[in-house]
Order: sequence, then structure tokens, then C-alpha cells
Amino acid sequence: MKTLSGVVLNHARTVVIVALALMMAGAGCVLLLVPQISERNEYPGLPAYEANAAIDRHLGTGGYERPIIPVIVLPEGTDARAPDVVADLSAGFAAIESRTGARVASYGNTSDAVFIGNDHRTTFALVYGPHVSQGGIPGSALGEGIVLDQQIMDALEGRLPAGSTLTVTGLDTLATGSDTGGLNVAMKLAMTIVAALIVLAWVFRSALAAVPLLIALVALPVSCIGLFLVSPFVPIHETTLQMVPLFGIGIAVDYALILVIRWREERAHGYRGDEAVHRAMDTSGHAILFSSGAVALGLSTMLILPIPLLRSLAIGGVAVAAASALAAIVLLPVLLSAAGRRLDRNPEKSERHDRREEKAGRAWTAWAQLIVRYRWIAAVSCTAALLALAVAGSTINLHLPAAENLSQSGPGREGLTQLEDTGVPAGVLTSFDVFVDDATDAPTVVGTLEGVAGVRTVLWSRESSWLGDGSAVVTVVPYEEGGTPAGRATIDRVIAAAPDGSMVGGNVAQQMDYIDAAYGTFPLVLTLLGFVTFMMLAVAFRSLVLPIKAILLNLLSLGAVLGAMVILWQWGWGTEAIFGLQPDGTVGTFVPLTIFAFLFGLTMDYEVFILSRMREEYDATGSTREAVIRGVGRTGRLVSAAALILFFSFASMTTGGELDVAVFASGMALGLLIDATIIRSILVPATVAMMGRWNWRLPTWGITRALPAAEAPRSGRHVRSG
Repeated sequence: MKTLSGVVLNHARTVVIVALALMMAGAGCVLLLVPQISERNEYPGLPAYEANAAIDRHLGTGGYERPIIPVIVLPEGTDARAPDVVADLSAGFAAIESRTGARVASYGNTSDAVFIGNDHRTTFALVYGPHVSQGGIPGSALGEGIVLDQQIMDALEGRLPAGSTLTVTGLDTLATGSDTGGLNVAMKLAMTIVAALIVLAWVFRSALAAVPLLIALVALPVSCIGLFLVSPFVPIHETTLQMVPLFGIGIAVDYALILVIRWREERAHGYRGDEAVHRAMDTSGHAILFSSGAVALGLSTMLILPIPLLRSLAIGGVAVAAASALAAIVLLPVLLSAAGRRLDRNPEKSERHDRREEKAGRAWTAWAQLIVRYRWIAAVSCTAALLALAVAGSTINLHLPAAENLSQSGPGREGLTQLEDTGVPAGVLTSFDVFVDDATDAPTVVGTLEGVAGVRTVLWSRESSWLGDGSAVVTVVPYEEGGTPAGRATIDRVIAAAPDGSMVGGNVAQQMDYIDAAYGTFPLVLTLLGFVTFMMLAVAFRSLVLPIKAILLNLLSLGAVLGAMVILWQWGWGTEAIFGLQPDGTVGTFVPLTIFAFLFGLTMDYEVFILSRMREEYDATGSTREAVIRGVGRTGRLVSAAALILFFSFASMTTGGELDVAVFASGMALGLLIDATIIRSILVPATVAMMGRWNWRLPTWGITRALPAAEAPRSGRHVRSG
């Protein structure tokens, strides 16, 4: 890294010109990317997705879309099966189809008694709206973008017998209120930048605070070049372009922060000019490289999954991490050499600042001494607390919410209660479609599926809205909701029984397929990721014990985050008070995997910062105790500031009003908080202190040294190794 810093400083003007050129090219790539971004969430190869895609192509209604259910209660003495009543209701349902383009299943077009309550006054219909966005995010929040409810009410107004009541229910209607609007991406980005500037001003107390933000503003457009280059091969989703700026600000500032703080420290030790830059690069430059590698490894887990949305997010994350690291180790040395001293000038307090940078932070040093002294108590108590959270995380629900966990009041609840009171089970809420390639086979499919355990009835109509290009769709009405184990078991049996030429679709089936595809191979992915990370960290730390410890603590941290997510979003403790959002008893299907991919790299980031410095201090002193105290004393403020900036980046995302985004962003924010406080501030120093000299063992057949120490080992380094 010292060689690299020498090269870039010798060609400083060229580096600046290239950086400006890349920024302009990146801005151009953004303009070229925007028309190409995809709003569709596609899952090629998943059986239910293919079924839903076929339904979309041939009919344009149903499939992935969940049904909206108008519930009509007729006046006393009126029978919903009476011919005149059926005619009136059928006219109303036809008006719904005409106004909305929806497909409606009712007693009128199916003659199925399933639509009549046991009081003979209550009837309902299944309204499948036209496709808004094929696919959707599996497990995405309910209640977002409800548009059919009012249209259904308007279409039926004046067409019902006098004295009738009308309510509209459905899973989405029961969850109405999940989408509350909120701040757009520009406002979130502005909040992130302001928060980062405040934290940096607190850290530097000089104009130097602007330098890490400048590096971030260079890295962001440069990362878009990578996105543009891969866009012909992998569709770039709009979510990626929304997340990359927020993620990029945090991680680019992190990388710049570690190098600038180390440069300040070297200057406080008496090194001036380019020598201070070279020494900072020779130590912190390596940490930046290994940290960006850890981030890339974590995100790469999403690249091998057959989910284009996750691949797009992974590519965006890797691109911004690579661009941030590149800007930090190439452009930042030039800025520090040319203007760092002037920007860091504070005439009133310069001497005090120099003394402050020359020594480790007093507060963090005192904290490290306390942890080392009570290392066993600290390690056991924190591990117990995190394991308790991880146990809660093991109960995580990734499936569709059940109605019992949704709103307990309002029209949606009133409609469902009316249905259940008249003998209609809640399974009607998750009725699902089966695509039949040849319409002439539809009666056979109906007859076969009606005999499946758990199926209440199978609906079919010869109306044109149920047919398309020689194909047809039939609708299965189960007894149990798809958000329950019994409901999912019914879907499995329907899939097994479906005749050749038919494909089972629906929202729940697609979500089940997604879980199988995304999480079925996860243990293998985790094993490979752990092995590669171990090898990389063994090179970085020149130790076999430290990498194993780092990986185990990282996994413990991630398990605790999942537990916190269960408490917050699945159990709903304090959710509405904090976020103003209604939890639905689940954690989004895509959330744990995405959080794992992002957090694994980011939290390993901090581990590399801290352990690299401990390794360096051990090489200088030969004492594990001193290595821990000095390492934490030197990196505590850095890790706190870096985690705080990223915390604000993700916290800003929770203001969007979208439940699934808020769940993901809150998980990231909680993960950073848990990691920076409990893991890095307590468990890492405590466990290193517990292991003593075993931390630094590397057999002669082990990995050779790759990360040089800042100073030559003292002659007495092995005199005191405890």
C-alpha cells in the first residue's frame, strides 16, 4: 500500500483528472440507466411464478394478485339465491368488471353454494384485479397501493336491494394503513448527508470533516459505471438505484474515515507531509482493502440465488463498496497530501488536538481496561443476552400474514367477521388460481382438485374473463388461510395433485417457492462464505483463532438481529409507537437473507478495523492486554462514528412509510447498533483478552504474512503475552 500511495502522489494531477472524468462518466451512466431500470420482480424457474406469469399473459387478472372480497348482507327475509337477487348482484359484479378490468367469481357465474352464508342472506364475491406489477416482492407488505376497494363500492352503489349492507375485506384491506407515504429518496439522502456531516464535525472539529463526504460523492457516480456495465446481463431493479446512494454514503464515509483518522494520528506522532500519508496507507489502506472484500463476500451470497432483484441489490452493493474503497486508497491520499494540513487547521486548539491524536482516547482506553479486567463476566453476560435474542429469531415467520394478526377493527375486519359468523372460513382470503393450458381440460382439473384434502371448492366459469387464447383459469378456495401451516399444506397437496397441463399459481404458492429457492441452499452458501472469509481474515490477521472468533461473533450478532426483528415486527412490541406502522405478525420473506448479505460484510468491516489494530499493537508490544486496550482505545471512536453514520443512513429509510422497506432498514439499523455496542465494544475485546497468546498463533504451515505491522516488534515482545 505504501507503494501505491507513492505512485498516486507522484501522479496527483493525473489522479484528480481521472477521478473527475470517472465522475462525469458515472453521471452519464445514471442517465443511461434510468430508462433501463426494471420495476418488475421476476423469479424465472419458480413453478408458481411461471404459472402466475402465464395467467398474466393470457388473462391479465389474478395469479399473483390477492383477491378483494365484497361482502353483502341482504335485508331480513331476502334470500341470496333468489333469481331476482342473483340477477341484480350479477349486474353489479358485471359493473365491477367493466369499470376495473377485474375478474369476478360469484354465485351468479359459478352457481357454487360456497358464496352463500348459512343465513342465506350473506353473500360475497372474489374480485381479482388486473396486474399492477407482475411478481411483486415475495412477502411484500400488505395493504400497499389498494385501489380496488373504492371502485368496488362505487360500482355496486345503487345496485343492491334496499336495506343491504356492503363491506369490503381481504388480506390487503385488513392491512390498510401499512403504506403511509413518507419521505422520498432525495429527502432520505439529504437526511443521511446532514447526519454524516454532524458526526464528522464531531469527530474532526475542523474543515477536514468535509473530506470523507467528498470521497463519498466521488464514489457514488463511479459505482454507477459498474451498474451500467452489467445492466445488459442482469436487470437493474429500481430498488437498487434507490438503495445505492443511501448505502454508498455510509460505506464510503467509513472507508475515508479510517484513513483520515490514521493520517491524523501519524501527524500527531511527528510525521509530516507525504510521509504521514504513506504511513497511514501502509496500515489503514490494508484494512480498507480487506473490509471492502468482506462486504463484497457478504453481498456475493445473493448473486448465486435465482432471484434477479437480489442479484441486482448485490451488484449495486459490491459496486459501491469497490468504488468507495478505490476512491479512499487512490484519491484520498492525494487530497490529504495537497490540502489535508490546511483543512485540519484549528489555531485555537491545534496543540490540544495534536496531543489528543497522539494518544488513544481516554474514555475508550478506560472502557477497554474495564472490559479486560472483567472479561469473563462481560463475555458470558453478553453472549447469554445475544443467544436469547437468537432463540427468539429462530421462531421467525417468513410466510404470508394470517388475518388474526392484521387489523382488528375497520370495514375489512367487519366483513371477515360477517363471513366467519355465517360459516365461511377465512381460507377464502387466500383463494388461488390454477392455470390450465387447454381450456377443454378445465372440467377435469376442477374435478381432480375438488377431491384434495383442505380444498373447500374449485371455481370455474365459461365467461370470457376466465378464458384466454385457448387456455383457462380455475380458482381454488381452501378452508385454511395460506398464512397458516394448514393452509400451506393444502397448497402442497394441490400442487402434487394438479394434472399435467395445469400449473398452480397464486400469491402464497409463489412465496413458498421463493422460500425454497432462496433459503434451501443457504446452509451451503453460508459454509462457503465462512470458508472464504476465514482464509481472507487469516491472511489479514496472521492468525487462525482470530478469524474463527470473528466469524462466530458475526453470526451471533446476525442471530440477535433476527431476534430483535421478531420482537419488533412479528410480536409487534412498540412498532406502531416507533414507526407509526402496523406490524402483521411476519418478517418479510426477502428480509433475513438481504439483511444477512449486507450486515455480514458491514459488521465484518468493523471487526477488521479493530482486530487489525490489535494485531498491530501486539506486534509492537508482545502483550495481548496492551493490544486490546490500545486497539480499542485507538479504534473505539472510529467504529462508533462509522456505525453512527451508517445507522442514520438506514434509519432514514424507515421513514418511507412502506412496511417491507421499513422492516429491512430497521433490521440494518438495529444490526449496526448491536454490532457496534455489544459485539465490538464488549465481546471482541473480552474474548481476545480471554484467549491470550492463542489469538496470535499461526502454524508454520499456515498462511504467510500479508498485512505488515506499523512498527517492528520490540525485543521483549514475548516476555509478557497475557
